[in-house]
Amino acid sequence: MAEVLVTGGTGYIGSWCILALLNAGHSVRTTVRSLSREPELRAMLQRGGAAADAPLRVVTADLTKDAGWPEAVRGCDAVLHVASPTLTSTPRSDEEMVTPARDGVLRVLRASRDAGVKRVVLTSAIGAIAYGHPDWDRPFTEDDWTDVDAGIEPYQKSKTLAERAAWDFIREQGNGLELATVNPTGVLGPVLGPDFSPSLGLIQRMLNGSMPVSLKFASGYVDVRDVADLHLRAMTDPAASGQRFIATSGQSLWVRDVAAILHRRLGERADRVPTREMPVWAARGLSLIRPELRPLRALLGKNLDATSEKAQRLLDWKPRPVEDTITETAESLLALDTATG
Repeated sequence: MAEVLVTGGTGYIGSWCILALLNAGHSVRTTVRSLSREPELRAMLQRGGAAADAPLRVVTADLTKDAGWPEAVRGCDAVLHVASPTLTSTPRSDEEMVTPARDGVLRVLRASRDAGVKRVVLTSAIGAIAYGHPDWDRPFTEDDWTDVDAGIEPYQKSKTLAERAAWDFIREQGNGLELATVNPTGVLGPVLGPDFSPSLGLIQRMLNGSMPVSLKFASGYVDVRDVADLHLRAMTDPAASGQRFIATSGQSLWVRDVAAILHRRLGERADRVPTREMPVWAARGLSLIRPELRPLRALLGKNLDATSEKAQRLLDWKPRPVEDTITETAESLLALDTATG
């Protein structure tokens, strides 16, 4: 079994990657910016089923600094680089998001190469594939790249430029280091702690009534446990070296479709979930005065359908049905509200 570093272990995807690695028998170390978060991380992992004495070591390293990374990767067979700047309700500037994402990737890759790591799996995003394009008439694939010159939001730009920088590094300076990327669509699934993905926030707002109408856009969705499983397959399968893999379950869903699933599966517990859809023109106008809607402005009216056929064919990856994931996400969020309320 391998010794694996997971960057950003307290994050939503990172914590589930740690659980998947531990369940597969690997030894794990993970980076946090402050060791003060170690008790919280270990509590999250135990909620996910990890043993209290699981082979996990927590170390400090910051993507914006060189210090700590050589020590973090020393002796590791593989690295899952999950940590990255995340989308917030108040959009950041390009510089605030792009620089740490790109520079952080290069720090991890450089340290991994120098330490003799065999393979790095980078958590990228559908944001590096499906944004900035005109009207699209087919599902997006791993051959597609986001157009960073098309006025896209800083988060998608950061994911695209960070992934591009990673592939350039491997080609020009990798010295045999292998790279694979996982590009998830909207990530849903059970909640272990307070770090949410943007898609989880969407479900939460639908459940608590703070999103009274559905916005008109369509996206793919995928279970966080399946995202973690795909990271492990990309880490271990020889066929994954040098490849990108979209992680999505089935076809894309309009927000109104997600709402309908919640009503069908949850019954009266979905009473606050919207039943109406806001026209695109109205949503665009509202986004001018509601900063949290600005990142969605470019998506309005669009269908960002994508296919995970490549991951299923090359790595035998089998994502669970998206309706089950949406239901379990809602159940988990409702339980969290009950526990904290």
